[in-house]
Amino acid sequence: MHLTPDRRFQRTDIWREGKWVDLWSVVHFLSGSSTAFAIAWLGFGFQASALIAFLLFVAYELWEAMVKIEETPQNRFMDVVVGMASFIPTFLLVQGVSELDFVLVFGLVLSINVMLAAIGWFASHKAEEFEHRLRARFVAQRARLRERRIRIREAMSRHRTPTQKP
Repeated sequence: MHLTPDRRFQRTDIWREGKWVDLWSVVHFLSGSSTAFAIAWLGFGFQASALIAFLLFVAYELWEAMVKIEETPQNRFMDVVVGMASFIPTFLLVQGVSELDFVLVFGLVLSINVMLAAIGWFASHKAEEFEHRLRARFVAQRARLRERRIRIREAMSRHRTPTQKP
């Protein structure tokens, strides 16, 4: 994490939000596949399934915006694109797969998806806590420097002789 010239903290960990894609894109890719398995299991046709998936991905991005998860508009757009890019081939590939293969692969994809999302959330949460601690230290240090500057100015003004100008 580092401080930008405009005094904002910028995360530098691997789970930080990217402009277009980031490590979270892998989670969105796996979510698209997981969603394809779940919707295919419900037995809807391709068009209805693709529309449902698209609406789910857009709704998730809207929810992220509502809870103030900071992302660029390009990243939000790409999250939906990546989800759909994995949804479509997965949905088409699972048609006609045996029930055992379906359950095994769905379980594997969903497990990896959940584990990766949990790791990312934990890392992001940890980074957020670190940012708060760093910001608090920065504010406290800034206040101490202001206090010190005021004391130095007061001491200098007391030691000036009447002939000296401020």
